[in-house]
Amino acid sequence: MAQGFQDQGAFINHVNPRPIKGLFGDNYLSLNDMDFTQQFLPEVYEKEVERYGNRTVSGFLRMVGAEMPMASDRVVWSEQGRLHIAFEDCSIAADETTLVTFTDDDAAKAGAQTAAEKAQLINAGNTIVIAYQGTVVKARVTTGGDGTATTITVAPYGAADLSAIYDAGTPGAKTGVKVFVYGSEYKKGSSSVEKAVDAKFTQFSNKPIILRDKYNINGSDVAQIGWVEVATEAGTGGYLWYLKSEHEARIRFEDYLEMSMIEAVEDTGSTSGSAGGAGYSGSEGLFAAIESRGLVYNDPDFSDTTAGSEGILEFDDILAELDKQGAIEENMLFLNRATSLDIDLMLAAQNSYGEGGTSYGVFENSADMALNLGFSGFRRGSYDFYKTDWKYLNDSTTAGVTGTTLGVLVPAGTSTVYDQILGQNIQRPFLHVRYRASEADDRRLKSWVTGSVGGNYTSEADEMNVNFLSERCLCVQGANNFVLFNKTTGF
Repeated sequence: MAQGFQDQGAFINHVNPRPIKGLFGDNYLSLNDMDFTQQFLPEVYEKEVERYGNRTVSGFLRMVGAEMPMASDRVVWSEQGRLHIAFEDCSIAADETTLVTFTDDDAAKAGAQTAAEKAQLINAGNTIVIAYQGTVVKARVTTGGDGTATTITVAPYGAADLSAIYDAGTPGAKTGVKVFVYGSEYKKGSSSVEKAVDAKFTQFSNKPIILRDKYNINGSDVAQIGWVEVATEAGTGGYLWYLKSEHEARIRFEDYLEMSMIEAVEDTGSTSGSAGGAGYSGSEGLFAAIESRGLVYNDPDFSDTTAGSEGILEFDDILAELDKQGAIEENMLFLNRATSLDIDLMLAAQNSYGEGGTSYGVFENSADMALNLGFSGFRRGSYDFYKTDWKYLNDSTTAGVTGTTLGVLVPAGTSTVYDQILGQNIQRPFLHVRYRASEADDRRLKSWVTGSVGGNYTSEADEMNVNFLSERCLCVQGANNFVLFNKTTGF
């Protein structure tokens, strides 16, 4: 009987049988022919390398807001109006006149007023300031608005007409004339005031949107063991890869809950082909609320220290706008990396001893320690600002990919608003989430499993479906105190 290996096909067909016992070169397994991954266990790192660190971008709303249940299709609140009467878009005809004309607001603007509604707020007898390009005239109103007229007639103090305004700047009609009421004057024995001015408030509302997602896996793969050890933030672990996939689906959905509250927009129109036209009306997110009724500062360059464009002067422009609003003393700055470093440079420039020097006292630095050039907060004027990086704006798979939003200023504390359902004034964070919930169902964040895997037996399908659902909206109250930093110039 021939000695040697019997030919067993392609796997060892290079080994030839011989008539005698002996050593032949072609009867050995060559190293080049060996597949080590089939014969030997490699040195395996069983845990994944977390090269992207903590990948979730949620947490912003937990830092600055709260979550509260609601049991309706819409949440409604009202915000106080201005106490004093002032307008910035009046006009005066192209001759020496005593007539001041009001113009309609943009109908899409929050709290928009028509020209007649503006004129109606001014009584005969009111004393007003009229200003145009640095020229100021003070006058008494002789004919106020009557509910339909879009003009008022005035009698200037010390002049027969508004020629001072007419002569200011270039000849012709003057637009962008500013007017505000500072008091009144009546003669002895005068009759009562023409009309009262009702308290002005603006009503806002938002509607929740339904967010859904699902993770699916067949029964066989649920029982499939892998070589990568899974460890999730929820505490589950093992060598079943579907645990990791299901967990990532969950935290991705939780990120979507926050990202939707930030980026959502409304579409109440019926344009064919649009989301609104198909019945998906959206919701008002943080950015949309600030763009609609807050402050938007375009293309800031806080690190610019060139003559006349010093970065701190740009920040002072923001303070001037905050002074016109609620003047909330404490504010949070959530910024992308570039803008955060710009503010660090701006602050460092204010604390340098000589060109290129650094103040040890202000920075709490010494010659024997690493230099700390980062700032977590600062005070300017009567305002305190606390600065932090916002991961959502830096991550290359979220808003960092566009680079169009540089940051947002959020007022700290709470606002007092009138709750239409409770019928009373209540304290609420300026920014908070409302989610649908009742005794029958809590839709803040629901998850449930269907299929025949894992003992559920809810269907005949050999699979497991993990469903996620939430119904929520964001309330941005006092949006006039928020500032959105965008990439494009000035307010």
